[in-house]
Amino acid sequence: MRRRRRRESVKEPFETITVDTDRVACDGGGGPLGHPKVYLNLGRDGRVECPYCSRIYVLSEGVKPDAHAH
Repeated sequence: MRRRRRRESVKEPFETITVDTDRVACDGGGGPLGHPKVYLNLGRDGRVECPYCSRIYVLSEGVKPDAHAH
């Protein structure tokens, strides 16, 4: 009797982008595979995830989350 292996989908990790400001705009990379541009504020922990494409934006080391707030 032959056993079947269950195929497990291996998910690629979401793209992580390091930024030096606590506000970012994300359009999913633009073009036909992108999404509407959204503006995101990094939280106190210095990171935010795009609700459309799940890209993760992380504040550069040494930059305070509210350093550029107006």
